[in-house]
Amino acid sequence: MSNAATAITGEPSYKKPPSNQIFGAVVLIGVPIMLFCLCLAAKFGLVTIPSGPRAILLFTLLVSLMLTGMPISISLGLTVLTFFFTMTGEDPQVVALKLFTGIEKWEIMAIPFFILAGNFLTHGGVARLMIDFAASMIGHLTGGLALAGIVACAMFALVCGSSVATVVAIGGVILPEMVRRGYPMHFGAGIITVAGSLGILMLPSIPKVIYAISTNTSIGALFVAGLLPGILLSAMLCGVTWYLAKKRGYPSMPRATWVERWVAFRKSFWGLMLVVIIVGGIYSGLFTATEAAAVSAVYAGFVSLFVYKALKFKDVPRVLLASANMSAMLLYIITNAVVFSFILANENIPHAIADWIMDMNLGWIGFLFVVNILLLLAGNFMEPSSIILIMAPILFPASQRLNIDPVHFGIMIDANMEVGLCHPPVGLNLYVAAGIARMGITDLTKAVMPWLITLLIFLVIITYVPEITLWLPRKLGMLYGG
Repeated sequence: MSNAATAITGEPSYKKPPSNQIFGAVVLIGVPIMLFCLCLAAKFGLVTIPSGPRAILLFTLLVSLMLTGMPISISLGLTVLTFFFTMTGEDPQVVALKLFTGIEKWEIMAIPFFILAGNFLTHGGVARLMIDFAASMIGHLTGGLALAGIVACAMFALVCGSSVATVVAIGGVILPEMVRRGYPMHFGAGIITVAGSLGILMLPSIPKVIYAISTNTSIGALFVAGLLPGILLSAMLCGVTWYLAKKRGYPSMPRATWVERWVAFRKSFWGLMLVVIIVGGIYSGLFTATEAAAVSAVYAGFVSLFVYKALKFKDVPRVLLASANMSAMLLYIITNAVVFSFILANENIPHAIADWIMDMNLGWIGFLFVVNILLLLAGNFMEPSSIILIMAPILFPASQRLNIDPVHFGIMIDANMEVGLCHPPVGLNLYVAAGIARMGITDLTKAVMPWLITLLIFLVIITYVPEITLWLPRKLGMLYGG
């Protein structure tokens, strides 16, 4: 009868949602409202909330707003404004001042420039040339094209600074080719999902810039510190891929001649030169990390337009608009996070947490274990930039009391962010790779498991062997003590 009615009226019949869904929706919406009412009650003196419960209330309100599906930036802003006007006695003008001064930092200029450079490279044909060069070097090994995908992700990560851009640029080119050569799509998609996370670990990285701004750590030292860990992770991913390819009998490519390798290198040379410009410029003192970002954007645009000519002038406005949109979103999150950090400092929450951790006598080993667990849990419902902006000001004071190097701590946080990018429910790499491969999220989640486990093993190594992170910046004179 309902089908007939639908056919006659042309309108679908109303289907009442299950009662458990209604109850869940009421709870999700009701909890933030109840917490807001509690803050109002404290404002008018109806209840008294001590400092400890106030801190719990602050974080509970933030999490409850995010669970409603509200964007992170809006959740941060509403939490800050609610807490500021109901629980503190500060002048309201402080909010406007903090919102302005939050982005009045020279280092923040690196973010839009690196985003622009990444977008130029993604649309500029650099990825395909890097894949060709990697395939010419190692394509003859078992599972050679899959191994070339990992190496290409590492090379693109050296000049890009974005995991999602790395997955789009490399995955969009190599996955169809892998299927054509006899690899299952789930195998290639699993590799590219995790290998794409190298985008935030290697040299330039937006999460590194955000961490540096939040903790006053050297951006240049953080850039260089990610190089050896990135090479180590690339080698580990290649090892797992080679083993699985050999076990499953996946094909290899014909061995390239040295002439073919030289031609492939020469074609990819202009893209790889960006690595020399970034590292050489920062190390020589020719320019700062922020200036390196600006130079990278100009160079990437020049190479894409005039050298490789894969990007047309008519496409430049679209690239600029996409970069501006992404930059605006991140800067809005940063401004709200700065005010959130001010609230934390005003409530003395970071130092209270540091005192509590020190009283527990965890030591640096236990502390880093707890931090990893917290960050991995946060990766289940927040993206990397938001996690760093919220968690770094809270955890950093305790790390300093335990004499943990800020650069090592930053790279460890970066490695945690890589894990969060590769699993549901908010793993951006996972969703992007699923779109390229036209796979379901559940199927792709199963496919990434061998490389995700490898990534977790890498996280343990980076956490407890700090010399892997600190050796290169120390040798280059970017750190004290060597």
